[in-house]
Amino acid sequence: MKSDIRVLILGAGAVGLSVAAKLSTVCTVHAVCRAHSAKAIGEQGFSLTGIWGDAAYRFSASVSVPPESRFDYVIITSKSKDTDAICRQCATFIRDTDTVSLQNGIGNEEIISRYTDRVIGGMIITGFEWRNDAAIHVSVEAGPAKFGRFPDGTDTCTGTLVALFNRAGIPAEESGNIRADLWGKTLYNCALNPLGAIMGVPYGELGAAPSWRIIGQIVQEAFAVIGAEGVQLQWSTADEYLAFLRDVQLPATARHHSSMLQDISRGRTTEIGFINGAVVEKGRLHGTPTPYNAFIVDLIRFRESLTKRRDQP
Repeated sequence: MKSDIRVLILGAGAVGLSVAAKLSTVCTVHAVCRAHSAKAIGEQGFSLTGIWGDAAYRFSASVSVPPESRFDYVIITSKSKDTDAICRQCATFIRDTDTVSLQNGIGNEEIISRYTDRVIGGMIITGFEWRNDAAIHVSVEAGPAKFGRFPDGTDTCTGTLVALFNRAGIPAEESGNIRADLWGKTLYNCALNPLGAIMGVPYGELGAAPSWRIIGQIVQEAFAVIGAEGVQLQWSTADEYLAFLRDVQLPATARHHSSMLQDISRGRTTEIGFINGAVVEKGRLHGTPTPYNAFIVDLIRFRESLTKRRDQP
């Protein structure tokens, strides 16, 4: 039997539509997504393949929020660059509703907090790859999703959300320090996401020299910035995290193709500004040098510009 909980997912791309599909089996879901996906889902349904199981789903999807709707949770899964615009557009739904960021990078929760004081941070390290407008392949998973009241703590609402995800078949846990978890995921993304895009390879190819030496420098810089931010991670040193990345996270996500690579391949702007770019910006504020991260940002911006120039008539 389905719960009477109602969930609105905003900016639903590969992550949001996959989460919407799974949650639709246990509660009422509406996903706001691109027109071509909404049309395809309405006509043929939505399909998932991969480690979350192979199945077809039916759920409500459109390019806007249905009028006079009521929701218990709003989950934002858009690219980070779109967070503020989505919050402004949907402010009436967000204002009095527990609003979850399930996005990449640093700064989304702070943006959402301008529109509501009921912010829940979310972290998911799972690989989603488009197959067509209404089909996603879930390729890899490096651990459970985590949710916590931002910037720290848990409550009944976070507990209910975690229970809902687990019931839907998405492994999830509560986090009493979600800010640290978000920075932990950003370390992973800084290390692998842009290099995977620049080199055009799955993550498993990045574990050998010389790419691993570059990863080491990126992580060392990011770790120093995180320390300057006053965030305590589960790893005491950058070298300790690098060992975890090499021995645990990299093998678990070896087959995954970077989300930045997928964005560039589809002619879209990446989230580099909220990932390595966030490290550079925070480093500048703290007087912490970040030359490797800054160079990676420049390389991704160059790849983006090449794609845009090719698309021009």
